[in-house]
Amino acid sequence: MFQPMITDQSGTDRGMSIAVTHVLTIGITTILIALLVTSSAAMLDTETDRSADRSLEAIGERLAGEIANVDAIANESDENVTLTTEHPRTVAGSSYRVELLTAGSGVCGEAPLLTDETDCLRLTASSADVEVYVPLKVDVDVDHESSASGGLIEIRYEPDPSGGSNDKITIESGNT
Repeated sequence: MFQPMITDQSGTDRGMSIAVTHVLTIGITTILIALLVTSSAAMLDTETDRSADRSLEAIGERLAGEIANVDAIANESDENVTLTTEHPRTVAGSSYRVELLTAGSGVCGEAPLLTDETDCLRLTASSADVEVYVPLKVDVDVDHESSASGGLIEIRYEPDPSGGSNDKITIESGNT
């Protein structure tokens, strides 16, 4: 008569497969969480830049309108005009700078949809990788060396004291 051989199966193989399963599960979960955190950080940076871009465009358009208003008032009165405006200090958690650029400076022409024959504003966020150009429609020359930080901004029209054609519009940071 034939007797099958009986071996001792004490369960050590089963214990090993549970440990391997746990290690694999923890490893796969860790990799998935790392990928999720990395991709969400990249998406957050992109959204921050997009938010800063839109905010700077809105501020630039508003500021261009205010500069045009100062120009219109100056054309009527030919006296010193100062307009103090308040804008947000930061955009998307980043401070920003506004610069007046003159036509022919070579900078405005680098912006999309602008030519170098147009005066413009350049708004630059400090910690976000964003730079926005906004065209200006003014009859008076703008001072290409003037700039201001976000917050209170003073827009000034100063007629040429000698009565010539060196009238200028400047911007600078206001007193806080």
